[in-house]
Amino acid sequence: MANSAAPTTAAPAITPISLSALAPWAAFAGILMLVLLYFVGAEQGATAVFQGETIHEWFHDGRHLLGFPCH
Repeated sequence: MANSAAPTTAAPAITPISLSALAPWAAFAGILMLVLLYFVGAEQGATAVFQGETIHEWFHDGRHLLGFPCH
């Protein structure tokens, strides 16, 4: 056991991701984050897109967690 050698393997080559391949995913993530920020932070009162309190109640705890005032 003292003379056992660990197998040596070459590390797999890591290919970089081009910016043109990454751009659509970055745009999608950015738009998704803005939509979520709107629903958590602004979907209430005068700026409401949806009528009623349903959206407000769905995101109520998230508002408090992120420090948005709501009442």
